[in-house]
Amino acid sequence: MVFSNNDEGLINKKLPKELLLRIFSFLDIVTLCRCAQISKAWNILALDGSNWQRIDLFNFQTDVEGRVVENISKRCGGFLRKLSLRGCIGVGDSSLKTFAQNCRNIEHLNLNGCTKITDSTCYSLSRFCSKLKHLDLTSCVSITNSSLKGISEGCRHLEYLNLSWCDQITKDGVEALVRGCRGLRALLLRGCTQLEDEALKHIQNYCHELVSLNLQSCSRVTDDGVVQLCRGCPRLQALCLSGCGSLTDASLTALALNCPRLQILEAARCSHLTDAGFTLLARNCHDLEKMDLEECILITDRTLTQLSIHCPKLQALVSQLLVVDLPLRDERCPATLPHYRRNLLSGRVSSIILGFRGLLVGLTWEVENLRVTVFVFGCEPNTGTQVLTQIHGQPVE
Repeated sequence: MVFSNNDEGLINKKLPKELLLRIFSFLDIVTLCRCAQISKAWNILALDGSNWQRIDLFNFQTDVEGRVVENISKRCGGFLRKLSLRGCIGVGDSSLKTFAQNCRNIEHLNLNGCTKITDSTCYSLSRFCSKLKHLDLTSCVSITNSSLKGISEGCRHLEYLNLSWCDQITKDGVEALVRGCRGLRALLLRGCTQLEDEALKHIQNYCHELVSLNLQSCSRVTDDGVVQLCRGCPRLQALCLSGCGSLTDASLTALALNCPRLQILEAARCSHLTDAGFTLLARNCHDLEKMDLEECILITDRTLTQLSIHCPKLQALVSQLLVVDLPLRDERCPATLPHYRRNLLSGRVSSIILGFRGLLVGLTWEVENLRVTVFVFGCEPNTGTQVLTQIHGQPVE
């Protein structure tokens, strides 16, 4: 049925505006834009700021330029709460200044990969966006310590900040940030290669609510910094230290004694960590759920044993070992497995995924040309073992 513009049966004449706006609020960006072209009435409804509280432009990143952001900010105004410009490399400081002036209630802003922006954008956010709680500046490589100083002065409600690969950031910037943003719960500093132990001491002094910290590839960080951090951040639940190659068991000891709520630990390529450190960690951090121990070359199956005993919530573990003492030696295994046992036990475990207390256990071996993934169920003592094997390539004879 086709309605004329004068037909009283038009939906916008049958339903109140409030109800129509409610219906439009469930539509995505593309659909709203299409609806806006139907009629003048629908254009007004579709482009009403209340329908544009959360906007994600990632799927349109190659087409998004500064004027698009400016137009959105003028249309949405104070309604906009969440905006993702991830990957929108055409957006720069000028358009984000207009955005900040118009959208002062913004709480969640993702600028990941917006490589044109500089400290000027952070000054604008600091001046106009005091309600900001979540800010992602990943790979905004022109950001410097000046940005962090500005953010600390104007965005004091910030809870999440991602500065990954902003490699101009130093300890001075971190100090300025944490002095003003003491409610930070998550701070991601991956690839901030200039950071040293003193930066962690500043975090320890001011960020007592911190739950998640990522220091991947911050290679200048040592045990001294991690020890200080742990003493001041007892609520820490997730910590990434991968690539911090100078760390020793002293860091694990500090975690074990000060951070009992730890759930996620990533320590890949920390080649000085040993069984002793992980044993103490397992005995004190019973909430551990995920661990990455890839290239921790000094650990043995003793670490796995301690984790299996003390960490019942552990769901995923990535590691590299030379020998693993699991039910592969059990004669109850299916007949297919002993055929490969000689080769498996002499090979290198490339990855392990563990779910203890009867959950899934998955191990991947690499033996010459053979790649084997073994899934073990029922790893509780005296419960029996069922082993399934998935073979890729030809068996090694």
